Amino acid sequence: MDLNSLDLKELKKLEAEVRNRIATYEDRKIAEARAVLEAKAKELGFSLSALVDGGKKGGKAVSSVAPKYAHPENPSMTWSGRGRKPKWVEAALAAGKSLDDLAI
Repeated sequence: MDLNSLDLKELKKLEAEVRNRIATYEDRKIAEARAVLEAKAKELGFSLSALVDGGKKGGKAVSSVAPKYAHPENPSMTWSGRGRKPKWVEAALAAGKSLDDLAI
C-alpha cells in the first residue's frame, strides 16, 4: 500500500482502522487462544471450564458471620465484631457507651 497516494480522508479512515485494531488486538488473541484450548479440551472429552476450575463450581466459599452489634438508632447498621470498627461504633464508644450497649 502506497500511503503517499492516499488522500486525507483515506488516511484518516486508515488511521481509525489501525487504532481500532491495536485496541482490540489482545482481545482477539485471547479469543483465538481460548478457541484452541476449548477445541483441545473437547477432543479430550472435557469442557475448558471443567479443566480450568478443576471440576469445581464457583470459587472460594466465603462464610458470613452473624452480626453481634447494631446501631442503637438504625438497626440496619450492624457489625460482626470482626475487623475494623465502623465509625458509628467508634462514635458510640467515644460518647461513653460500651460494646455491651450495642450488642444485639
